[in-house]
Amino acid sequence: MLPVRHLLLLLLFLLPSTPPARAPAPPGPTAVLLQALGLHQVPPGVPTPRPVPPVMWRLFRRRDPHEARAGYRLRPCHVEELGVAGNIVRHIPDSGLFSGSPELARTSGLCPKWTVAFNLSAVDPAERPTRARLELQLEAEKEDTRGWELSIALPSGPELLRVPVPPGLPLRADLLGPVLAANASAPRTLRLVLALHHGASTPRACLAEASLLLVTLDPRLCPPPRSRRHTEPGVGGGPGGTCRTRRLHVSFREVGWHRWVIAPRGFLANFCQGACTLPEALPVPGGPPVLNHAVVRALMNAAAPGPGAGPPCCVPARLSPISVLFFDNSDNVVLRHYEDMVVDECGCR
Repeated sequence: MLPVRHLLLLLLFLLPSTPPARAPAPPGPTAVLLQALGLHQVPPGVPTPRPVPPVMWRLFRRRDPHEARAGYRLRPCHVEELGVAGNIVRHIPDSGLFSGSPELARTSGLCPKWTVAFNLSAVDPAERPTRARLELQLEAEKEDTRGWELSIALPSGPELLRVPVPPGLPLRADLLGPVLAANASAPRTLRLVLALHHGASTPRACLAEASLLLVTLDPRLCPPPRSRRHTEPGVGGGPGGTCRTRRLHVSFREVGWHRWVIAPRGFLANFCQGACTLPEALPVPGGPPVLNHAVVRALMNAAAPGPGAGPPCCVPARLSPISVLFFDNSDNVVLRHYEDMVVDECGCR
């Protein structure tokens, strides 16, 4: 009879061994592009798309090269219309996460106090707020709202801000500083208590709409300063086999992203293709700059063709950015600026 310890060793040999843990597979091209857009997964699409706020359309059209005025130069990390630094703009509606509170809830009737909540979970911790504008649409029981004021506070906290109520116009309040710190990460949820005041009386109104316009700056998306030649892309042209820009149109509908990408519907990404042997690798007047290394490599390949280093490669020499307006996973309307998305010029490197 085998000793117990020998029996245990025999069982260890007979039982199947646990396979070694496999390293996670690298993300595919779709996942990489979604990550560049700031999304963890493809948004499911908005069954009933909410209207895109006019301010978001204005900001997009100002950055769209097809609609921007001639000679207008974009500053990639600056939102010109709002006059602040930033490369990501979000329009965040009141999520109503706390609408069940009986004391401070939003109601469809007239009341002097509400609670609003904004879901900021999509904001990356590396982003720093540069503008946080609260926008409210009030419907008062009487047209005369002179002397009315709106106080803004955090739950169970002191009043942080008080602003006058304009008659018949959306009420706007800048929260940066009193409510949100400019040099700190945004909270995952911003909950605000709003209350109307008018001297000794208690005014009443209906809160028809509440939203937050949030501009953030992600330094990782800011490219280093570099010179750009603002000319139309030279697509086509030149002998058929030479290194040049080829036309490539990317359609968001073809890849199934048209349900959540608002604008543009597509863009001309282009790509580089062609030979970089002599004399194609030599610089030409008005063409892209050519590296001396590319010329030497082309000369060596012409003198001794074979399985060596080969001729230079046809690669992008000048790229330009685009801006994309889309719905994110939280149903926010987002405007983001992306560098190096369009190949404007190709060269031998």
